[in-house]
Amino acid sequence: MKNQFTASASIRIRASAAKVWQGLTDPNLIKKYFFGTEAISDWKVGSRLLFKGVWEGKEYLDKGTILQVEPERLFRYNYLSSFSNLEDLPENYANITYELSQQNDETSLVITQDNILSDEARKHSEQNWDFVLNELKKLLEGT
Repeated sequence: MKNQFTASASIRIRASAAKVWQGLTDPNLIKKYFFGTEAISDWKVGSRLLFKGVWEGKEYLDKGTILQVEPERLFRYNYLSSFSNLEDLPENYANITYELSQQNDETSLVITQDNILSDEARKHSEQNWDFVLNELKKLLEGT
């Protein structure tokens, strides 16, 4: 049974959807704003997506599969955190969705993450996503 909690975060970035898309899918950029994470994938539907790095002195390797790619509009993947201590079973994976919408010189980016175990975990995820989005904004806006 799926867990009932969903996290969401959003931000407006003074950049084109193409530039924001690059920020979401370029491993060199991801590492700069996403807790130093190394993202490994060929970015195609059905491909594996791995996130590896060190957090608070502990190595991690998180994994998922790319589910949907609509360049400059939508990116969706499933995800299992190695810190979750959950079995590697399909029902334990969260779905992460990035939705982009450009208006004039700004792009709105909305992130949702479902299948979260508890309200406490939802709040933690939202804090992390808020941090990541603000770091992405600073990087892309050059501030």
